[in-house]
Amino acid sequence: MGKFVSFGEIMLRLKSPGHERFFQSPSLEATFGGGESNVAVALANYGFDAAFVTALPDNDIAEACVREVRSFGVDVGEIRRSGDRMGIYFLECGANQRPSKVVYDRAGSAIAECGPGDFDWTSVFDGAEWFHITGITPALSQSAADLSIEACRAAKDAGVTVSCDFNYRGKLWKYGKSAPEVMRELVGYVDVGIANEEDCQKSLGVSVDVDVHAGELDTVKYEALSAKVLESYPDMSIIGITLRESRSADTNGWSACMRDRDGFELSRRYEIADIVDRVGGGDSFASGFIAGLQFYEDRRQSLDFAVAASCLKHSIPGDFNRVSAAEVRKLMGGDASGRVQR
Repeated sequence: MGKFVSFGEIMLRLKSPGHERFFQSPSLEATFGGGESNVAVALANYGFDAAFVTALPDNDIAEACVREVRSFGVDVGEIRRSGDRMGIYFLECGANQRPSKVVYDRAGSAIAECGPGDFDWTSVFDGAEWFHITGITPALSQSAADLSIEACRAAKDAGVTVSCDFNYRGKLWKYGKSAPEVMRELVGYVDVGIANEEDCQKSLGVSVDVDVHAGELDTVKYEALSAKVLESYPDMSIIGITLRESRSADTNGWSACMRDRDGFELSRRYEIADIVDRVGGGDSFASGFIAGLQFYEDRRQSLDFAVAASCLKHSIPGDFNRVSAAEVRKLMGGDASGRVQR
């Protein structure tokens, strides 16, 4: 099996302690995270040869970040050292009816200043089997969008499978292009799509009448939405869509659906109460879906692996999903008791 490469921005994550408001106490918890790095770390935890590609400045904070990613067994050999700063995001963890909040400080980051020609894609994709990207990096700047499209084109030319999480981040699309203007071209290179309903609507401009605030999900509408995405992108072979029923910051229903050219499937559903940290939940689904497609011929099992993996992530602080494939399979098998293992 070849290398699984992900490309995008990793940031310094600064979180208020526990469920405190920003600067309620004069401290912030410092870790690292970002959509594409989260996927690389999870894939390494599942036993895959994973590599993460980004740009970071040459300073002590960035070096600590690289050490952290490397500690999970992720190949960091293609990380480019350039620019003056790495991006930062601030997180306030919500509770009950108070939502979590994210504040970005990533303008002018190293990856946002990169553009076409800055990475040697022939070297990056040497021995690669899979390439993963998200809709976040193209939102950073025009040059980062051009670079993202260049990366996807190079991956396809190298015969590498391309997956994309359509991640829509409205706070980032500020440089004059709308998300669909960029993402429609990028997704033309994608084999495996990953999204939630908002990502399909706002990143691609593909929508059906889906009310994401209704509490209960109408899966018939998701069946129509997934069909419309595959119809719009004939080279895409499969799409997985997460279905989150957000009753409060602490309690969510969690499931997913998928469609390939043979039909539509719904996953098992989990009721997640007392959520520890939901940031990175979508990335844990993406990495679980990629892994599941390697582990199982039955695509329903691939989907169930992804949903179980992302269910477990809601119990883990930080961006990274620190679980093994064996732990995911145990939950897939029905062991959801949470009893102490001795």
